[in-house]
Amino acid sequence: MSSPLTSRLPLARHQVDRDYLTRERDGVVDELLASTSTRVLPVWRGRTLMASAGALALLPAASVPAADDYVYLGVSKDPAAAEPVGTPVLAALLDDERARSIAPDEAAWGSPRVSGSELSARDAGLAVEAVAVANWHDSHRFSPRTGRRLVTDKAGWVRRDPDDGHEIFPRTDPAIIVGVTDADDRLLLGSNALWEKNRYSLLAGFVEPGESLEHAVQREIFEESGINVVSPRYVGSQPWPFPASLMVGFRAEVDADDPGTLTPDGAEILELRWFSRDELVAGLGEIVLPGRTSIARAIIEDWFGGEIDQ
Repeated sequence: MSSPLTSRLPLARHQVDRDYLTRERDGVVDELLASTSTRVLPVWRGRTLMASAGALALLPAASVPAADDYVYLGVSKDPAAAEPVGTPVLAALLDDERARSIAPDEAAWGSPRVSGSELSARDAGLAVEAVAVANWHDSHRFSPRTGRRLVTDKAGWVRRDPDDGHEIFPRTDPAIIVGVTDADDRLLLGSNALWEKNRYSLLAGFVEPGESLEHAVQREIFEESGINVVSPRYVGSQPWPFPASLMVGFRAEVDADDPGTLTPDGAEILELRWFSRDELVAGLGEIVLPGRTSIARAIIEDWFGGEIDQ
């Protein structure tokens, strides 16, 4: 059974069977493009074509310009969707010219980072899958070993060196994000150097090689805030393909025996503040919290005890 927090992670939802065995079949993309039952999701610059603010545009293959790369996303499992259960879906990764030929207005293209909370579970799952793999294609066009241009294989899930056959697979970079509380159950929020001055969120960072998730929690919190934490507890995760992260959510408490000294690192984090629930409500006119699509917002509201009106 899903926890209340997990159920509030917009980009962790899905109603898609990724149908990984079909990826292995030679010529499957051509088969799917030739089928009138296939639907194609155009993808351009990390965005998907939208039918409306809350729905992806899934088009017949004949309506979409030929793409250099396609990704087989799987089959729909949503009985409430316009397309029947079992409908196969391809992502078409379009260049500027082809994207503008079907939707010249940039407003027709949406990022799941913005629209994710408005999408159905099926469309949210398709959007993050498509954008994640499209971002990987954009950043892995050439072999890191030889510099040769790679070709697409396995229905868009592999890039292969045509000379030596070496295969490269999509990667995901895990990052932890932590709701830290003190003995008074106040929540620690920080303002990042890259954000506008009044934006606050949870502390987060990438997991380093050879490091457990729990160690990453303790290291990142200390590095960014000077605070020692104990008892990291996993609370949920969601993909964040901007460009290739998996956000792994935790709660942790300040170490009562060795709390450390609250000090922003001055590089990534410029300001740190403890908030009680009353203080957070009182500060909503002054500070900006993370958007509703983010796991940060879900963890903050889980601590708060309900939705925050901002």
